[in-house]
Order: sequence, then C-alpha cells, then structure tokens
Amino acid sequence: MNQAYFIAGTDTDVGKTTVAAGLLHAAREQGLSTLGAKPVASGCRITAEGLRNSDAEALIAQSSLRLPYEQVNPFAFEPAIAPHVAAQEAGVVLSVEGLQAAMQRVLALQADFTLIEGAGGWRVPLCGKANLSDLAVALGLPVILVVGVRLGCLNHAVLSAEAIAADGLQLAGWVANIIEPQTSRLEENLASLSERLSAPCLGRVPKLEQATAQQVAHYLHLQRLR
Repeated sequence: MNQAYFIAGTDTDVGKTTVAAGLLHAAREQGLSTLGAKPVASGCRITAEGLRNSDAEALIAQSSLRLPYEQVNPFAFEPAIAPHVAAQEAGVVLSVEGLQAAMQRVLALQADFTLIEGAGGWRVPLCGKANLSDLAVALGLPVILVVGVRLGCLNHAVLSAEAIAADGLQLAGWVANIIEPQTSRLEENLASLSERLSAPCLGRVPKLEQATAQQVAHYLHLQRLR
C-alpha cells in the first residue's frame, strides 16, 4: 500500500529535513521504496548544474527512486529568506496550482513511502493570500508534524495542530525533535504535548552531534503512523 505524507514543522529550523530523512531511511530499512520532495526552497547555493538546496539533497540521498533534481525541488531560490519574498525578487509566481502539478508528478510514481516537505511553519505565504498549507490541502495528504522542542513549543505545536485540523487534514503523527536539550521541565513538556496532540508520537529524537538519517531513524517508529 502506497503511503504519502506532508511534513510540516512548528516553525523554521525545527528539524523537518532531519526527521524526514530519518523517516525515509527507516522506511528503506523495512524494504520499502522511498521518495522525498521539497517543492519550494530558499537558501540555495549556486552550482554548475544550477541552484541546489541541502534539504532537498538530504531527501534525495534517502530516496530509493531517483529523479532529476529539478523534479524533487522545482522551485529553488538563492537568498535564505522567506520563499514568497525570494520568488518575488526572482520574478517567479509561486502558485498552489504550479506546486500541486509538480508534486502530483512525484506522487504518481507511487513509491511505497513518499514525503513532501514544506518550508518553515504551517502558514508560510506563497503568493497573494495563498499559503504553503494550501498545497497540502490540494494534495489531500495527511500531515506529520515536527515539533522543535524548546521553550514555547507547546503553543506552536497546539496552534499548528489546530490549523491542520481546521484545514480538513489529518494529523497522522508527530515527532519530538529536541533542539534545546536544556529546556526546563523537558519531561513535563513532552507529556503535555502527548496529552494535547491528538495523534501518535512517532518518536523522540535527542540532540545528536551528527544527526545522520541512520542515527535519527533509530529513534523513529513508522508502525505508529495512522
């Protein structure tokens, strides 16, 4: 059975790609075919082949189905700024329809386990009043929420989960990515997250010196996905 999910974060720099790569690796270890995509990315570097984004490359590295880079990350921008601003400066229109068409081509390959990774938090702007969350809605994908565990994460996580539900999408699971291990009352905060998020916790990823996909996969549990 083909499984596909949209990976969202409670904020920017909460470890979406780290967790996504770990999930893909865990799926590969179970013998599943995998495919990850990053529809829009800013903060790309210039190469001889064109703009390249490290997040997209991390997903490619854990994808058993090989695609051209431009199909994995169709909208890439050099400045490390909000994607909609980067697109405006580049003279590119980021429409939900354009992103949806690109990602439908990825989903059509029907890998056993596919992840579409967003950018920043749930309400990242695209163009006009459209948000990147509208892409998840258009694709109709259940959501995996990466919670960056630090001070303030309870509010960000609950609000994100409420927005996902308000958009009519299922929260399939969430991952606690501990980006600030010295967070006061860490265990109490994790317990509060479990109480308030109406989806299974897929794992608790500690702060790792080198958060490779293989290391992160060790802390994740795909069987808990709805």
